[in-house]
Amino acid sequence: MLKPLLLTLLLLVLPALASAQVDLNRADAKMLAEAMSGVGLVKAEAIVAYRNAHGPFRRIEDLAKVKGIGAKTIAANRDTVVVIDPDDDLPAGAPGTRPAASP
Repeated sequence: MLKPLLLTLLLLVLPALASAQVDLNRADAKMLAEAMSGVGLVKAEAIVAYRNAHGPFRRIEDLAKVKGIGAKTIAANRDTVVVIDPDDDLPAGAPGTRPAASP
């Protein structure tokens, strides 16, 4: 009885978690590593270090300026990452994230 209920809850929660986007200009390395495909903690730390040294990202393609990040990684994460102007108000939710846009 409990297993079907847990399975149903899991199936309802997973899509919501997968639809969250992470902001390249606000997320910390741990958040980037957890959210991005093909990006572990070392690459995520390189993204944060690049952002700290060169200022905020202006577009997703700017990730290619980070050593170890190429076109394939950018393409794989195009729906996962967003670039929000750091001067904009942070949308509701966890720091560094915002809900995915509705279709």
